[in-house]
Amino acid sequence: MKINYTIFAKLYPKKVRDSYASMLKFLGYHIDIESFMGFIIFFGIGLSIALSIYLYLAFKWKLYFQIPAYFIIFQVAIYSWLTLKADKKVRQIETILPDALQLMSSNLRAGLTTDAALLLSAREEFGPFQQEVNRMGKEIASGKDIEDSMIALTKRVPSEKLEKTFYLIVTGIKAGGSLADLLDETSSNLRNQRLVEEKVKSNVLLYVIFIFIAITAGAPMLFGLSSFLIQVLTQNLANIELPEGDYANKIPIALHQVSISTNFVINYALLSLITSSIFGSIIIGLISRGSGKEGLKYIPIITLMSVGIFLLVRFTVSSLLGDLFVFK
Repeated sequence: MKINYTIFAKLYPKKVRDSYASMLKFLGYHIDIESFMGFIIFFGIGLSIALSIYLYLAFKWKLYFQIPAYFIIFQVAIYSWLTLKADKKVRQIETILPDALQLMSSNLRAGLTTDAALLLSAREEFGPFQQEVNRMGKEIASGKDIEDSMIALTKRVPSEKLEKTFYLIVTGIKAGGSLADLLDETSSNLRNQRLVEEKVKSNVLLYVIFIFIAITAGAPMLFGLSSFLIQVLTQNLANIELPEGDYANKIPIALHQVSISTNFVINYALLSLITSSIFGSIIIGLISRGSGKEGLKYIPIITLMSVGIFLLVRFTVSSLLGDLFVFK
């Protein structure tokens, strides 16, 4: 029995469906977009139910909390993966853009027509930008205005830098400027901008290192020590027996049992570390790359390091000092 996945695709909001469609088209996936999105929802629901039932049978975790949580995590992971792939392709295009514009200008100065200059500029080393340049050259050769072809290219490639670059070129052409001179000047400006961006990255590296150390080392160590302290206080205060009668009233201190359980502190610490890892990764991506989406790829690594150091600190302290602070 063949499942019609397009029915499930309607569960996505229209903006999400449009975003998926534009990303898949830009990445070059020639598939039925509606079926793809429906399969993601169908598979995500099945995976979430299966994983939730397993964890319920193994650890008695509540199902009503697990199923929506795992489904959301799966959807975010798929969307983030596609977003990172699209951003990687955009960065490749932005990196090669100054060389491509310089080559186009050289071809124009050599006496070639505009469409021929663009087509001969489509080199294999330009990677994903080769197809876009080829398409733009063929559009111009078929009679389409160069301004319209450049604007159409910016619609296909979701790059703000590319959009601004071609907008300036189109504006210069309409003002009567030479296309070769415009391409040369734009290429030079893009190279200078790249040098400035590299200097900025080197200046903010210290902030990135500080955030990374605070999330992966500082916070896990503090949470590990504090959770061990709560565990010791809970166990010891529960074992202390105060004398009854008038002697109890003469003691200058009052001892009460700690109402916070160790499991609550551990769960709170894990939740705080995971949350800090997610937002810290986004901040690192924003500072180092200029986009919060660039930090999504750091989330698994930073989260594993943060939680791992927390568990390691708890195990080490409990092994070395556990017997020393327990009163019997």
